[in-house]
Amino acid sequence: MALQSPFFNNKRESEATQLRNALSPNAQAVQQPQQAPAQQQPAPQPAAASSPAPVAEGESKLTIGPNIKLKGEIKDCDTLVVEGSVEATMDSRVIQISERGAFKGSAEIDIAEIRGQFDGDLTVRKKLVIYSTGKVRGRVRYGEMEVEKGGQLSGEIESGTQGGRQQPLLAMRNTSVG
Repeated sequence: MALQSPFFNNKRESEATQLRNALSPNAQAVQQPQQAPAQQQPAPQPAAASSPAPVAEGESKLTIGPNIKLKGEIKDCDTLVVEGSVEATMDSRVIQISERGAFKGSAEIDIAEIRGQFDGDLTVRKKLVIYSTGKVRGRVRYGEMEVEKGGQLSGEIESGTQGGRQQPLLAMRNTSVG
Protein backbone atom coordinates (compact mmCIF):
# COMPACT_ATOMS: atom_id res chain seq x y z
CA MET A 1 0.00 0.00 0.00
CA ALA A 2 1.43 3.40 -0.95
CA LEU A 3 2.07 5.99 1.73
CA GLN A 4 -0.16 9.03 1.64
CA SER A 5 0.62 12.53 2.75
CA PRO A 6 -0.83 13.23 6.21
CA PHE A 7 -1.77 16.75 5.09
CA PHE A 8 -4.27 15.94 2.39
CA ASN A 9 -5.73 12.56 3.28
CA ASN A 10 -8.99 13.49 5.05
CA LYS A 11 -11.07 12.85 1.95
CA ARG A 12 -9.05 9.75 1.09
CA GLU A 13 -9.54 8.33 4.59
CA SER A 14 -13.28 8.89 4.32
CA GLU A 15 -13.41 7.18 0.92
CA ALA A 16 -11.24 4.30 2.17
CA THR A 17 -13.48 3.84 5.22
CA GLN A 18 -16.58 3.74 3.04
CA LEU A 19 -14.95 1.19 0.73
CA ARG A 20 -13.90 -1.02 3.67
CA ASN A 21 -17.39 -0.82 5.15
CA ALA A 22 -18.99 -1.71 1.82
CA LEU A 23 -16.76 -4.79 1.55
CA SER A 24 -17.21 -5.96 5.16
CA PRO A 25 -19.79 -8.62 6.05
CA ASN A 26 -21.57 -6.13 8.33
CA ALA A 27 -21.82 -3.55 5.56
CA GLN A 28 -25.52 -2.83 6.12
CA ALA A 29 -25.11 -2.15 9.84
CA VAL A 30 -22.02 -0.02 9.37
CA GLN A 31 -23.26 1.96 6.36
CA GLN A 32 -26.52 3.14 7.88
CA PRO A 33 -24.95 5.48 10.46
CA GLN A 34 -22.64 6.88 7.79
CA GLN A 35 -25.43 7.48 5.29
CA ALA A 36 -27.54 9.50 7.71
CA PRO A 37 -25.00 12.34 8.10
CA ALA A 38 -24.26 12.24 4.37
CA GLN A 39 -27.93 12.79 3.56
CA GLN A 40 -28.23 15.76 5.88
CA GLN A 41 -27.44 19.07 4.27
CA PRO A 42 -24.88 21.06 6.24
CA ALA A 43 -26.13 24.38 7.53
CA PRO A 44 -24.98 27.15 5.21
CA GLN A 45 -22.12 29.15 6.70
CA PRO A 46 -22.73 32.90 6.66
CA ALA A 47 -20.23 34.65 4.44
CA ALA A 48 -17.95 36.90 6.40
CA ALA A 49 -18.51 40.51 5.47
CA SER A 50 -14.77 40.95 5.19
CA SER A 51 -14.05 38.07 2.82
CA PRO A 52 -13.96 38.78 -0.90
CA ALA A 53 -15.10 36.49 -3.67
CA PRO A 54 -13.49 33.05 -3.50
CA VAL A 55 -10.41 32.32 -5.56
CA ALA A 56 -11.39 30.96 -8.97
CA GLU A 57 -10.22 27.52 -10.03
CA GLY A 58 -6.73 27.60 -11.46
CA GLU A 59 -5.74 30.72 -9.51
CA SER A 60 -3.05 30.55 -6.86
CA LYS A 61 -3.56 31.72 -3.28
CA LEU A 62 -0.92 32.04 -0.57
CA THR A 63 -1.89 32.51 3.06
CA ILE A 64 0.74 33.60 5.56
CA GLY A 65 -0.78 32.48 8.85
CA PRO A 66 -0.58 34.15 12.26
CA ASN A 67 2.90 34.12 13.86
CA ILE A 68 4.50 33.26 10.49
CA LYS A 69 7.25 35.51 9.11
CA LEU A 70 8.08 35.48 5.41
CA LYS A 71 10.90 37.39 3.75
CA GLY A 72 11.74 37.47 0.04
CA GLU A 73 10.12 37.84 -3.35
CA ILE A 74 6.62 36.59 -4.13
CA LYS A 75 5.91 35.59 -7.72
CA ASP A 76 3.01 33.96 -9.56
CA CYS A 77 0.58 34.43 -6.68
CA ASP A 78 -2.91 35.61 -7.61
CA THR A 79 -4.06 36.27 -4.03
CA LEU A 80 -1.89 36.88 -0.99
CA VAL A 81 -3.54 36.75 2.44
CA VAL A 82 -1.33 38.16 5.20
CA GLU A 83 -2.19 37.17 8.76
CA GLY A 84 1.43 37.13 9.93
CA SER A 85 4.41 39.23 8.88
CA VAL A 86 5.74 39.63 5.32
CA GLU A 87 8.77 41.55 4.13
CA ALA A 88 8.83 41.19 0.37
CA THR A 89 8.43 42.53 -3.12
CA MET A 90 5.54 41.26 -5.18
CA ASP A 91 3.36 41.80 -8.23
CA SER A 92 -0.02 40.16 -7.81
CA ARG A 93 -3.73 40.46 -8.39
CA VAL A 94 -5.08 40.74 -4.82
CA ILE A 95 -3.56 41.35 -1.40
CA GLN A 96 -5.54 41.06 1.83
CA ILE A 97 -3.87 42.10 5.06
CA SER A 98 -5.75 40.99 8.19
CA GLU A 99 -5.97 43.07 11.38
CA ARG A 100 -2.88 41.39 12.86
CA GLY A 101 -1.08 41.13 9.53
CA ALA A 102 1.80 43.32 8.41
CA PHE A 103 3.45 43.79 5.02
CA LYS A 104 6.68 45.71 4.54
CA GLY A 105 8.24 46.23 1.12
CA SER A 106 6.87 46.97 -2.32
CA ALA A 107 3.78 45.61 -4.00
CA GLU A 108 2.05 46.15 -7.32
CA ILE A 109 -1.51 44.93 -6.95
CA ASP A 110 -4.86 45.11 -8.76
CA ILE A 111 -6.92 45.13 -5.54
CA ALA A 112 -5.65 45.77 -2.00
CA GLU A 113 -7.71 45.27 1.17
CA ILE A 114 -5.85 46.55 4.21
CA ARG A 115 -7.05 45.78 7.73
CA GLY A 116 -3.57 45.58 9.26
CA GLN A 117 -0.37 47.44 8.40
CA PHE A 118 1.33 48.16 5.11
CA ASP A 119 4.66 49.98 5.08
CA GLY A 120 6.49 50.70 1.85
CA ASP A 121 5.79 51.26 -1.82
CA LEU A 122 2.23 50.29 -2.82
CA THR A 123 0.80 50.57 -6.33
CA VAL A 124 -2.83 49.55 -6.64
CA ARG A 125 -3.90 49.43 -10.26
CA LYS A 126 -7.63 49.21 -9.53
CA LYS A 127 -8.98 49.61 -5.99
CA LEU A 128 -7.41 50.25 -2.58
CA VAL A 129 -9.60 49.71 0.47
CA ILE A 130 -8.30 50.74 3.89
CA TYR A 131 -10.56 49.46 6.66
CA SER A 132 -10.99 51.10 10.08
CA THR A 133 -8.10 49.08 11.56
CA GLY A 134 -5.83 49.57 8.55
CA LYS A 135 -2.65 51.65 8.52
CA VAL A 136 -0.81 52.42 5.29
CA ARG A 137 2.50 54.29 5.25
CA GLY A 138 4.87 55.05 2.41
CA ARG A 139 4.49 55.83 -1.26
CA VAL A 140 0.98 54.92 -2.37
CA ARG A 141 -0.43 55.05 -5.91
CA TYR A 142 -3.97 53.92 -6.63
CA GLY A 143 -6.70 53.82 -9.27
CA GLU A 144 -9.55 54.36 -6.82
CA MET A 145 -9.61 54.33 -3.04
CA GLU A 146 -11.99 53.83 -0.10
CA VAL A 147 -11.00 54.58 3.48
CA GLU A 148 -13.26 53.57 6.37
CA LYS A 149 -13.60 55.81 9.38
CA GLY A 150 -10.51 55.20 11.52
CA GLY A 151 -8.32 54.00 8.66
CA GLN A 152 -4.91 55.67 8.47
CA LEU A 153 -2.92 56.77 5.43
CA SER A 154 0.39 58.64 5.50
CA GLY A 155 3.21 59.32 3.07
CA GLU A 156 3.31 60.31 -0.58
CA ILE A 157 -0.09 59.65 -2.11
CA GLU A 158 -0.76 59.69 -5.87
CA SER A 159 -4.01 59.21 -7.74
CA GLY A 160 -4.09 57.42 -11.07
CA THR A 161 -1.88 54.55 -12.17
CA GLN A 162 -2.62 54.17 -15.90
CA GLY A 163 0.04 54.76 -18.54
CA GLY A 164 2.59 56.21 -16.14
CA ARG A 165 0.71 59.55 -16.04
CA GLN A 166 0.40 59.84 -12.31
CA GLN A 167 -0.87 63.00 -10.72
CA PRO A 168 0.30 63.83 -7.22
CA LEU A 169 -2.72 64.06 -4.97
CA LEU A 170 -1.32 64.79 -1.54
CA ALA A 171 1.77 64.53 0.55
CA MET A 172 0.40 63.49 3.92
CA ARG A 173 1.90 62.89 7.33
CA ASN A 174 0.05 60.89 9.99
CA THR A 175 -3.39 61.45 8.54
CA SER A 176 -6.38 59.60 9.94
CA VAL A 177 -9.83 59.43 8.47
CA GLY A 178 -12.54 59.63 11.09
